[in-house]
Amino acid sequence: MPTRFKQRWLMSALAATAVLLGGCAAPAKHDYTAFRAAKPASILVLPPVNESTDVNATFSMLAQTTLPLAEGGYYVIPVTLAYETFQQNGLTNAADIHEVSVAKLKEIFGADAALYIKITRYGSTYTVLSSAAVVSAEARLVDLSTGTLLWSGHASASSDEGNNSGGGLAGMLVTALIKQVVNSVTDASHPVAGVTSARLLSAGTPNGLLFGPRSPRYGKDSAN
Repeated sequence: MPTRFKQRWLMSALAATAVLLGGCAAPAKHDYTAFRAAKPASILVLPPVNESTDVNATFSMLAQTTLPLAEGGYYVIPVTLAYETFQQNGLTNAADIHEVSVAKLKEIFGADAALYIKITRYGSTYTVLSSAAVVSAEARLVDLSTGTLLWSGHASASSDEGNNSGGGLAGMLVTALIKQVVNSVTDASHPVAGVTSARLLSAGTPNGLLFGPRSPRYGKDSAN
């Protein structure tokens, strides 16, 4: 083989190897320096901003944020009380609430940190062979004393996870149609939002929240 062709072949092989290695690379680990320094014990969950077309998304997600945070060792300001407080001050829109200064949130609620959630997807999707309720969300934890970003993450869940429909093509079509009808007449996304919330806000997961001071695992996070 001529030298120039050997060189080209070697360069192509090296490039392909780099692509493969890059595709297998682990996601970058979150920097918890600010989180560990702030040591938040209480969290104010702001009503999530809803970027989906389903009007139920904000309160469906909000109602299911307390459990994973409390199980992670944090005191959570009661979400209904917080929302009523915003209403009494003329704030009913989640986007407007997210614009309130951290100093004002600290003054009113006295929490150590605020959780800002954005719902990027909420609702049922239908294709020829499948129908599923999907919920995706992003979150940021911000120190209310300094405005410092302590943590950010994202998660998604689907009602169709692990589903393996049988019965051939006709069976798959019928199953998809039935699912679509059920999803249309019920809020099929609500339990899926609970799964998304758990994945997003459970402490101790890779790149997830650290355990709070009410947890026996506080300061002993091994996953992070």
